[in-house]
Amino acid sequence: MSETISAPNAVVATGDLRINGQRLWQSLMDLAQIGATPKGGCCRLTLTDLDRQGRDLVVGWGKAAGLSVEIDQIGNVFMRRAGRNNSLPPIVAGSHIDTQPTGGKFDGNFGVLSALEVIRTLNDNAIETDAPVEMVFWTNEEGSRFVPVMMGSGVFAGIFTLEQAYAATDTAGKTVYDELRKIGYAGEHTPGQHPIGAYFEAHIEQGPILEEQDIAIGVVQAVLGIRWYDCTVTGMESHAGPTPMAMRKDALQVATGLMQEVITIANQFAPHGRGTVGMVQVHPNSRNVVPGSVTFSIDFRNMTDAEVDKMDVALKAVIQQTAQKTGLDIALRQVSQYPAAPFHADCKEAVRRAAQQLGYSHMDIVSGAGHDAVYMSMLAPTGMIFIPCKDGISHNEIEYSSPEQVSVGANVLLHAMLEKAGVVARKI
Repeated sequence: MSETISAPNAVVATGDLRINGQRLWQSLMDLAQIGATPKGGCCRLTLTDLDRQGRDLVVGWGKAAGLSVEIDQIGNVFMRRAGRNNSLPPIVAGSHIDTQPTGGKFDGNFGVLSALEVIRTLNDNAIETDAPVEMVFWTNEEGSRFVPVMMGSGVFAGIFTLEQAYAATDTAGKTVYDELRKIGYAGEHTPGQHPIGAYFEAHIEQGPILEEQDIAIGVVQAVLGIRWYDCTVTGMESHAGPTPMAMRKDALQVATGLMQEVITIANQFAPHGRGTVGMVQVHPNSRNVVPGSVTFSIDFRNMTDAEVDKMDVALKAVIQQTAQKTGLDIALRQVSQYPAAPFHADCKEAVRRAAQQLGYSHMDIVSGAGHDAVYMSMLAPTGMIFIPCKDGISHNEIEYSSPEQVSVGANVLLHAMLEKAGVVARKI
């Protein structure tokens, strides 16, 4: 006969709880075989047959763990472990399993399979939670086949309509609507109607900070707000030989000065300011012609929208001053904007407390990349857990985190979720 331990004692008893690291690692390696690339990475594009195979594998694992499955109309998959009080909104963790064309084994996949491992661990230890616990994987986070990125979570959060997502096409003209049905993952549930009490996403950092500082866990404070621009400087083409320096209207020289100002502005808004010029188009792009026009991209990021706004003001002031000084026409066009996503204080503290309880080194960190957690933060208390990845490399076949690192991250996820779900009893 089993004995039920009451909640106060069960909370103490779960302090020593750890996930099965070997099982989690094997799950990651098994999923990575679907779409495996010669260089050791993974190519499993959204809504392809390989995506179907990956989905089927993860859903099969969920069913084997006793989870009920719910699929919504954009193909987001929720899998639930019941709690004592199933009227409570579930505590959810997950990420995505689609990859870049030359992706790795861990981006997104770690978040999904660590959530599965949390549930398997609760099953192994016969732990009953008050609220239900769920895992989720979202459709088309990467955006490598269909745009927009973070499509499934975006539709769920009401950022995009279901019709907009369905109409998106790949380079061959195939639609999300048709491909979703082809792989058998067009569910019946309306996106956004599934309740979420709190959401956690465990993820590799995709940057070098944790590894460089030898820190095990990043307590993610926010995802940086992003603003993208195209800047065009218009001068006049002229012969590189006969035209004296003082008489030139050299668009490239003015543009390179502005490019340096982008970096200066980012440094002025440290520590979280980011400024990047990643694309440059020079006209006429001839060796012996003074450039007549230059268009270049500007990428600004910071932890709050207010800081990004300040960077925007600084950029426009520099452009106005430069135009007045040089006499050249300078046009700035904003092409995209993504708001900053600060995470919920309670979820951040749950992650921090879990790391402290488990004795893991940890630090506050920000995410410069977008994640499904961005859209979830608009709907429910949300937190993210980062673990290191080798050399900070991601979206690359050599992307790597060690078995120990993924276990550490999953252990933190386990205890953060338990704190939010509430432990009712443990049967021994």
